[in-house]
Amino acid sequence: MRKTSIIILTYNNLSLTKDCIESIFKYTEKDTYEIIVVDNASTDDTVSYLKEQKNIKTVFNSENVGFPRGCNIGIQLASKDNDILLLNNDTIVTTNWLKNLKICLESDEKIGAVGAISNNNDNLQGCDFSYNNFDEMQILAAKNNVSDPKKWERKVCLIGYCLLIKRAVLEKLGGLDENYSPGYIEDNDLSLRIINLGYDLVLCHDAFIHHYLGTAFRKDQEKFNQLILKNRAYFEQKWKFDVFTFDKTKYLSTFLASNAQHILDYNCEIGASSLHIKYSFEKANVIGIEKNEEKAKIACKYIPVVSSLDKLKNQKFDTIFIGNALETEDNPLWFLYDLQKILTENGKIIGEVKNLSFIDNLKLLIDETWYYTNFQKQNYFTKKDLLKLFESLGFKKQTIYSYKRELTEEEKELLSRLNKPDLEADTYYYAFCFVK
Repeated sequence: MRKTSIIILTYNNLSLTKDCIESIFKYTEKDTYEIIVVDNASTDDTVSYLKEQKNIKTVFNSENVGFPRGCNIGIQLASKDNDILLLNNDTIVTTNWLKNLKICLESDEKIGAVGAISNNNDNLQGCDFSYNNFDEMQILAAKNNVSDPKKWERKVCLIGYCLLIKRAVLEKLGGLDENYSPGYIEDNDLSLRIINLGYDLVLCHDAFIHHYLGTAFRKDQEKFNQLILKNRAYFEQKWKFDVFTFDKTKYLSTFLASNAQHILDYNCEIGASSLHIKYSFEKANVIGIEKNEEKAKIACKYIPVVSSLDKLKNQKFDTIFIGNALETEDNPLWFLYDLQKILTENGKIIGEVKNLSFIDNLKLLIDETWYYTNFQKQNYFTKKDLLKLFESLGFKKQTIYSYKRELTEEEKELLSRLNKPDLEADTYYYAFCFVK
């Protein structure tokens, strides 16, 4: 088994870095790895601490060069034949974490990179572990981290907090795209580049680590928001579609039945939801519809994809997953009418809509700052609208889940003045399932 170069970037947050490195020493097999730390001009005691470490390689940058550039510097320093693991310094590793990642990575020539699950669920890379301290966490992790190919899930994107990449694949790619500096979205880009080389990405549910999530970039929210806009625009220019199309399956497991066999993923994007369905329901046959040619090129690597409903050739489906399509279709009523014709008896339509009555929207209306641009190519719904729409088509049963945020006292006072007690202003969107 090849050795691994573990590359960690640091910028202040010394206590997190210490915990991360110490966990690697404690929970990783000796002589299977090297640690390379690239410091981006820390101003706390991080540099002094790193200089005291005799068993790690270090690079001390004179300025903060960002995450992609820092990673590339670390990759260049890595031992020639080693695979490369990008690991955030705000992580704590666990028993067998690296061993299990390596087993998966080397199990198939087609696998280009693998990732670990964590306590945070971005990109559906989380788990349902619940622990009060790190001792409890390590016990749970040890029980989970038993190598099992049944717990390997193909993905279209892996988050870079713990990403193990074959050295040969990385050499073909030429490293991370530094145009995303100081960082954010570069892991989405890297994932698609790996896929375009013909390799698979795999999420290892048998490798758990703890992740604090976003300690570096999110301290200055306004600056972080500007970074998102910049990198999002660059990604769209490069790939010809929006980066925020990867993860739209958070509520699927709530509604999907274990006996679902014929599933239509409408607006399947690049195939993220379809792959998650196939992992969760092995026997399910999934077909996607995607109008965007660039997205379809990626999705068709995993499932059959057509460009429109009329190309399905009289197929019937017991489940149709539409994501947020009701918000973007020209006529939601006629759209559902067409879907109903290809839905089996007792079949389900599953999707989501934003709530027009959400407090943030109400405040915009009251302040008269609801710009006309907010209405472009967008349909808006309340819960009553949603129920009325499906009931008009004769759907028999419904389940609606409300995704909420806690209101401030000021917002509660505003609602009391409106005197609309039934208004679900704390709900920002609804996930729904309607049965034919």
